[in-house]
Amino acid sequence: MNKRIIEICANSAQSCIEAEAGGAQRVELCAAIPEGGTTPSYGTVITAKKFASKIDINVIIRPRGGDFLYTDTEIETMLSDIQMMKQLDIHGLVFGCLTKEGDIDIPLMKKMIEAAKPLSVTCHRAFDVCRDPFVAMEQLIDTGVDRILTSGQQPDAQKGIPLIRELVKRAAGRIIIMPGCGVRENNIAQIEAETGATEFHTSARSAIFSRMIFRNENVPMGSNAVTSEFETVQTDRKKVAMYL
Repeated sequence: MNKRIIEICANSAQSCIEAEAGGAQRVELCAAIPEGGTTPSYGTVITAKKFASKIDINVIIRPRGGDFLYTDTEIETMLSDIQMMKQLDIHGLVFGCLTKEGDIDIPLMKKMIEAAKPLSVTCHRAFDVCRDPFVAMEQLIDTGVDRILTSGQQPDAQKGIPLIRELVKRAAGRIIIMPGCGVRENNIAQIEAETGATEFHTSARSAIFSRMIFRNENVPMGSNAVTSEFETVQTDRKKVAMYL
């Protein structure tokens, strides 16, 4: 039986440290998790490399939240970020680009993959909002992408089991299909058994409460704060271990 590979969606250098301590094989390092993840800072990546040196670090290349149709300025930003991240000797990069019709933007993906060489490339959940997942998978295989992160074009991977299973079947080992979004310790065995997937993407986070004594809770730092400013989330090594 193939060993289950766990990739942690890490929102900080400390989350990378926790993921490594919990036994995960890889992290996807992101900023702005509530927006679906954006490119983390240089400082975050270099700190993660320093203090979590044994775990594979994949960095998302995404200049903003929202859709995956990018302007020339945003493309230039992504290409510059790819070059910067390559200098840090990370394991891989995570990105995805669509046309306005909802198809894979093949010329742009090829350009970014070429810029990323020799790093591993994962197509993120832009795949989950593409028009035809089977056509998109074949296109991503042809462009040289190593894996696809997907919830099966559903709100979570458990609901997406039917499509994920079919993708794994059709991929036939040519590309890795990695279920993500809503993968939890209490459903990973089901997703694994019913899809045949061997790599899984999860957050394994716990709440971290502020050490602040003085608190002014009347001034939110975000325009649409949904949680307390005195509470954050972070990967929890104990939760990571539960997936293995």
